[in-house]
Amino acid sequence: MADALAKIPDVEIDPEGIFKYILVRVKVKDGDVYKDIVRGTKNAEYHNHIFEKVSPAVEALGMECKCLGGGKIEHNSHEKKLRVFGESTGFGKADHSVSVEKLKSVFSDYEITWSDDKK
Repeated sequence: MADALAKIPDVEIDPEGIFKYILVRVKVKDGDVYKDIVRGTKNAEYHNHIFEKVSPAVEALGMECKCLGGGKIEHNSHEKKLRVFGESTGFGKADHSVSVEKLKSVFSDYEITWSDDKK
């Protein structure tokens, strides 16, 4: 099952714009092995809309997941910048420092910042 966990991408976010994101813990069912993933899209009106897509996909792989919180990401691909901020009303604020570490693993040539600011 750990192999299946490794196949789940750490980060899937929109290529441009300001959008909602969630930090999700994916775990092997009845096990201790897990990893945290970042998902974000401007197609989501609310943070739970992102989770409603992630959860069934994860469960189909025999895993379980829970949302650790959310916020927003500002993605400027031209300037190679990502800014993580804000919070989710429904899920609470994600630990943005954890989200940033995940983003750095994929966007290693970007300037990535975070703050607890709402906007």
